[in-house]
Amino acid sequence: MSEQAGLGPRRLAWMAVTETLKRRVPLDDVMEDLSRTENLSARDEALARAIAIVTFRRLGTLGHALRERLNKPPKDERLMHLLAIGAAQILFLDVPDHAAVDSAVELAQGDPKLHHAGGFINAVLRRVAREREQILAENDPWLDTPTWLEERWIAQYGEPLATKIAEAHRSLASVDLTVKREPEAWAERLGGVLLPTGSIRLKERTAIRELPGFEDGEWWVQDAAAALPARLLQAQPGERIADLCAAPGGKTAQLAAAGAEVLAVDRSAKRLERLEENLARLGLKAETRALDAEKLDAEPFDAILLDAPCSATGTIRRHPDVAWTKSEEDIRKLSGLQSRLLDKAARLLKPGGRLVYCTCSLEAEEGERQAEAFLARHPDFTRKPIAADEIGGLTECITPHGDLRTLPSQLTLTEHDRSGLDGFFVARFMHKGSSTG
Repeated sequence: MSEQAGLGPRRLAWMAVTETLKRRVPLDDVMEDLSRTENLSARDEALARAIAIVTFRRLGTLGHALRERLNKPPKDERLMHLLAIGAAQILFLDVPDHAAVDSAVELAQGDPKLHHAGGFINAVLRRVAREREQILAENDPWLDTPTWLEERWIAQYGEPLATKIAEAHRSLASVDLTVKREPEAWAERLGGVLLPTGSIRLKERTAIRELPGFEDGEWWVQDAAAALPARLLQAQPGERIADLCAAPGGKTAQLAAAGAEVLAVDRSAKRLERLEENLARLGLKAETRALDAEKLDAEPFDAILLDAPCSATGTIRRHPDVAWTKSEEDIRKLSGLQSRLLDKAARLLKPGGRLVYCTCSLEAEEGERQAEAFLARHPDFTRKPIAADEIGGLTECITPHGDLRTLPSQLTLTEHDRSGLDGFFVARFMHKGSSTG
């Protein structure tokens, strides 16, 4: 691949990093928008995504290494971002140093505001390449975590466990699958590991659509921790179940596969379209409604799954941009929304019904504190504790109150290096009234 041919994916990565940090929106959304205008091949898009993701995963390390090698950091943030994606390739990706350096220089020379910076970029990135071993030896895991999150996690989990979480965020997230049936057979066929929770973890990263069973709708991609809330709801055939804030639909698929009559609600019509496409591939059915869950008007349900909007700090292994685009103000705003959605769910439940609340957040305000506050507001509900045998014997994931708290540092596998879980909080409640259904 010539440097000229490699400019497209590197330009896309540079633009994506810049736009994500500027607008404080998810990298996936930015990549999708930019990909429409860049018109790259699937292979080049994959390279752009890999560069952008590793840049965010190691953004603190990259910034520290660059500042140490600059007499005076440039004021232009786009220039710093270009240096960062160049350094990310040199330090953390299997690409030739000259390709990373030369393409960064060429991108600057083609930019009206940075055309003068080619020599500067060349010198800085070549120094990064020469001093690679020294940079990588400075192995402080907290470098790649914003200070506000470091302080929160140490306060909540204690420094030893918080440090393990920070370390886990620097590694590549696994790819897990949920299967409709015969998990042992599918694990063998896919060359994966059957986890104690029932999910299959792939040993190798590969083109998902080319794997056996994809076209036939036998399985779907879903982190092992994300698969637990729907299992803990214990859906029964024929039950009416609401999946609130349902997209992208992995949990909807689980409920539908169990034989429940599912109403999937999400405020984003676009995300619901994807959910419907996934259900069609899987041969599963659910009613969908593009609606703010707070405004849902429906007959009471037998059970409700509320996967509430949250800061998503539990998904930083998979979406490292989250660490750099979210703030404590986001957590405050979202915790208010979570409380309102819980109250709405309580009103939509039949007497004796079940409610599972979950968030993919590491923050207590979006998890443990929400559960306690909900029970205080709703004396007609009680907690239904989660037992270790419901989650594959992972006793370390059960809180003293009987809720579920998974962490990125948990589920260490000896078979290969694909360890870890997304960070989730799950609480299960029951309405105390007796059901007449």
